[in-house]
Amino acid sequence: MTRIYTKTGDAGQTSLFGGGRVAKDHPRVQAYGELDELNATLGMARAAGLEKELDAMIEKLQVELFTVGSVLATPSDTKAASVIPLIEPEWVTDMEATIDRLETELPAMTHFILPGGSPAAATLHLARTVCRRVERHTSRLHLDGQVGPEPGVYLNRLSDLLFVLARVANHRAGVEDVKWIPKKRG
Repeated sequence: MTRIYTKTGDAGQTSLFGGGRVAKDHPRVQAYGELDELNATLGMARAAGLEKELDAMIEKLQVELFTVGSVLATPSDTKAASVIPLIEPEWVTDMEATIDRLETELPAMTHFILPGGSPAAATLHLARTVCRRVERHTSRLHLDGQVGPEPGVYLNRLSDLLFVLARVANHRAGVEDVKWIPKKRG
């Protein structure tokens, strides 16, 4: 029987895919750990009752995020880097096409939008904010030369898509987006 616990991380270190051990607060571990949080948040959005088309989109994104996670977890100078799946450029262009298509069914934005609305939309807004956090950590890895630009490009477009998906989830559920109406001064 294989056990879920290994006890190898009890001293505050973890193994990277392809070898090597680093502290659990290493920037690479933070990035792929927060990516895992993003994926779990997308699972919450699916559990909140997305319609079939949106649910299928999110499931596809969850699968892609596992690839992004493998890129983040694998140092490029290891043998394992030559066998992990790659982030496909088409994933980004597909997200852009989806954003463009979905925006045609939405009312024009006249205000900033507060996260909220239906449970599914609110969870997609949460996923967007988690995605932005992953993107910030991934950006640091890229600037330090530890990963290429692909994860950052993917995550940047994904956060845009998640914003649109949240709006679509509200729209299709008949729930208005929550507009930010600032108080007038004086």
